[in-house]
Amino acid sequence: MTATLALKEIDDTALAALEAQGRLQNPLHKALTGKPGRVGFRGELALRFAPKLADEARPPELLCSQVMAIANVGEKHLPFFAGYLLSFEHLKDVADVLGDALGASGKYFLLCNNIDLSKKYQVPYNGVILYVLPIDESTVYNELLELFYLEKNDLKKKDTAGKLDAVADAALKFKASFETISYEQGLALMGPVRNPNDNRPV
Repeated sequence: MTATLALKEIDDTALAALEAQGRLQNPLHKALTGKPGRVGFRGELALRFAPKLADEARPPELLCSQVMAIANVGEKHLPFFAGYLLSFEHLKDVADVLGDALGASGKYFLLCNNIDLSKKYQVPYNGVILYVLPIDESTVYNELLELFYLEKNDLKKKDTAGKLDAVADAALKFKASFETISYEQGLALMGPVRNPNDNRPV
């Protein structure tokens, strides 16, 4: 698989606009997966860009990190997206940036550092459901394995694309429901935002 071919595949998916905007950053994987017609991405999603100074490329002001996402060639919506946010507040940024790439049947998981560790929510936003889960000293990957009852040892021998396929396939079958709250209710319930330089998950 050449990088050029992979990017051509991305051009016909819901990731195309994000790629064109330079939002798919620091990829561990950005190419076809083992499933026919499926493009996968693991990396960071730039939510807010810093103002450019002359020709200097500056790091984004706000990122959704530990992103896992898949897109199918010829389809305009992302079937699955997950990522880490320092604050529940940035749900809005994720939803606004993904925009039309979100679909009513998609499975979208945002793990937030400043919500009650005993709580799980679903938040209706612009016609889609965002599953919001707490995260502390873990990673998005490990939390999703636990949520979907996937055994880490079963996935150890798979490459990055294979692991992404396994998590995405499990996410697409996810049927559980959590307490429904509005985005505004979540803002009222969220805790303080910690310093992102203190033991940030990697």
